[in-house]
Amino acid sequence: MAIRIVRLGSERASNEGLRIGTVRRPPRGVPKARFASENWYDVWFPNLAPSLETMKQAQAAETPAQWNAFVRKYRAEMATPENSHAIALLAALSHGTDFSVGCYCEDESHCHRSLLRTLLAAQGAKLA
Repeated sequence: MAIRIVRLGSERASNEGLRIGTVRRPPRGVPKARFASENWYDVWFPNLAPSLETMKQAQAAETPAQWNAFVRKYRAEMATPENSHAIALLAALSHGTDFSVGCYCEDESHCHRSLLRTLLAAQGAKLA
C-alpha cells in the first residue's frame, strides 16, 4: 500500500489505485466523462493545488529565488487547518490502500507535486 506521485494524463502503473487530481483546473478540452478513461484523474481534489495566484507565481518562476518564493507561499497555503488535515488523511490512508496524486506539469522538480510529496512524507505517508 502506498501513494504514487504522478503526472496526470500519463499511463497508469499497475496497482496504482485511485488517481486524485490535485490541480486547480480540469484538463482543457476533455469531457468530464473521459477524465478517468484518459488517465487524467478519477477524483478531482483542488484543495491541495496552489491557489490561482500562487500557481501563476510558480509558472512565472525563472530563478531559484522566484521558485523559493513560490515554495514558501504554497507551504503556507498547505499549512491551513483544512489543507493540513487533508494531507494527514492522505498520509494515513497510504498505509491501507494504493492511490496516486498528481498534476499536469511535465517536470516534477518544478511543480507543486514535488512539494506535496515532501509534505506527505513529513506526515508519515508511505510513498511508492
